[in-house]
Amino acid sequence: MKLIIFDCDGTIADSQHMILAAMERSFEAHDLAPPDRAQVVGVIGLSLEQAISNLLAPSDPDPVLVSNLTEGYKRAFKILRSDPANVEPLFDGAHEALVSLCARNDVVLGMATGKSNRGVVRLLEKENLRHNFATIQTADNHPSKPHPSMILAAMAEVGVGPHETLMIGDTTFDIDMAKAASVGSIGVTWGYHPTLELQNAGPDALVDTFEALTNVIFTLLENRSESAA
Repeated sequence: MKLIIFDCDGTIADSQHMILAAMERSFEAHDLAPPDRAQVVGVIGLSLEQAISNLLAPSDPDPVLVSNLTEGYKRAFKILRSDPANVEPLFDGAHEALVSLCARNDVVLGMATGKSNRGVVRLLEKENLRHNFATIQTADNHPSKPHPSMILAAMAEVGVGPHETLMIGDTTFDIDMAKAASVGSIGVTWGYHPTLELQNAGPDALVDTFEALTNVIFTLLENRSESAA
């Protein structure tokens, strides 16, 4: 059995407009100039507190301020999410690819994300994909990426090793996390980190569409299994 782990925001779902709006509201509520789009997009994928700490750099961020901004972001995101006009659409081909992979008998799917567990479950249930994932690891229970904790926990839960595992994500944090866990990695270019940055992080492969992803997944898994033999 092989394990294919997906990131969520920027890989499966396009959540940036919600994230940007919630971050802006939280900063403005604390009389702070909100970070620009490039800054916010650059930290998507990290756990929320780590992302906000990075946005407050270069000065050493006040932990109380970080905590307050984090809670403000959560409140703002909840309000935004309650408006039916605000959605987190799946990227083109994501739903079809996940359903197709789940139908196979030689792989299981996992998720490793900086998103909260509540947010992940809400998204997957809305898209009727909750049952497709055998393991879901979120920022609620783990250190922020690129710490390998989420991948290690996913492998332990499913019962597979590093050579049977791939991490798929749109940020350098995903690629660095995969390396730290000694698993394979695929970078997707439709997400939030520039393609050149993603390439420089050193994934085993880069793909431009979900349609191309499936073939690359099984080629890499086969190569990794052969190298481990």
